[in-house]
Amino acid sequence: MKALVKLGGTLLDAADSRGRLAREIAAFARLAQVVVVHGGGKQMTRYLAASGVESTFVNGLRVTTPAVLDALLKVLAGTVNHELVAALVEAGARPVGLSGLDGSICVAGQMSPELGAVGRPERSDPELLDLLASHGFLPVVACIGGGARGEIYNVNADQMAVSCAAAFRCDRLFFLTDVEGVRDGSGRVMPTLTPKEIDRLIAGGVATGGMQAKLEAAKVALGGGVREIVIAQGQSPAILERLAAGEQAGTRIVAGACS
Repeated sequence: MKALVKLGGTLLDAADSRGRLAREIAAFARLAQVVVVHGGGKQMTRYLAASGVESTFVNGLRVTTPAVLDALLKVLAGTVNHELVAALVEAGARPVGLSGLDGSICVAGQMSPELGAVGRPERSDPELLDLLASHGFLPVVACIGGGARGEIYNVNADQMAVSCAAAFRCDRLFFLTDVEGVRDGSGRVMPTLTPKEIDRLIAGGVATGGMQAKLEAAKVALGGGVREIVIAQGQSPAILERLAAGEQAGTRIVAGACS
């Protein structure tokens, strides 16, 4: 089995949460070929504020100026990535810290001039991921993409996870986040979700912001051949073990529902 685990940056901010997730991922990687894609927005905002750089957002995306891009390389591909790699080493895995620049894991193009160096994934080359995972290594990818002319882009972590999962031919994609799952209009977590229901949640204004981005990414993943997607709370104990065993947790989105 092949699987991709996308980790939100909030889950990686504290050493105890990072260490627990690293142990779970290391155990999961002994059962499957696993790729990890991670964000780090909270850490980025904190670093930029300490550096006197104001964060500006348009439709939930951080406007990426040269100063923000420099911070992205230092914080996301630097501190956040390497702290996670170190925790995975301690957990007994064989992690390799990467960004989407490496091996053309994520080739991106500029999304919009007003956003600066924010990129949208255009294609992913899975060769490096396949090479590492098939030899027992665990790729850990920061959400930075590269352009065809050597550009560096800030890429939304959910979009990058989907692009990599489809190229890597994943069976399962796990979005581990800081919420229990996708909630309906009454606030209840929906155990399963279809593409049509995703459209209704977005059109009705129930799913907005980061959750809307995840759901739109999930639909793309279904179209890209990923058979099962789960959005679940990363703080929940043994969450990966439970999900891998087929236990109901969070919200499950299945390709078979797309018809």
